[in-house]
Amino acid sequence: MERKQFLRTLGTGAAFALTFPCLNGCSSDSGEVIDPKPIPTGVDFTIDLNSAEAAKLKNNGGFIVKNYVVVVKNLEGVFVAASQVCSHQQTDGISFKTENGGIFKCSTHGSTFSQVGTPLNQIGNDIAKPLKIFKTELNGQILRVFE
Repeated sequence: MERKQFLRTLGTGAAFALTFPCLNGCSSDSGEVIDPKPIPTGVDFTIDLNSAEAAKLKNNGGFIVKNYVVVVKNLEGVFVAASQVCSHQQTDGISFKTENGGIFKCSTHGSTFSQVGTPLNQIGNDIAKPLKIFKTELNGQILRVFE
C-alpha cells in the first residue's frame, strides 16, 4: 500500500497526528526553548569546608553549586568560582570538567571556558563572551566567594 493510500484510510485527523511531529522535528528552526537565567550579581557567601555541603571540595577536581555559582577545587588545589549561568545563552548548565587541565563546560550547547573565564570555543556563529568569575578567599576552613 502506498503512503497516500495509507493516510487516506486513517483519515485526516490521524494523518495530521502522525505527520505533525515529523514536520516540526524536521524544520530548520529547532524549536528549542531557552529559559534564560540572570548571571549572578552581588555574590558574597561563605562555605564551611568541614560541612557536608562542601564534601566534594575535599578532592582536587571536585565542585559544588551554590546560588548559581560553581565553586571548584581545581586540579592544583586552588579554589575557583564561576557563574553557573553560561554567557552564551544564559542557561544554568556550567559545571567543572577535569579535561585539558580543568575547564568550565556548559551542558546546554557545549561552550567551554578556561578557569579565568576566557572562551575556549565558538558555538555556531555566536561570538564568545567571557564566563563571569568570582573571587575566592580562604580563611582557615571558611571559603568566601565574592565579587
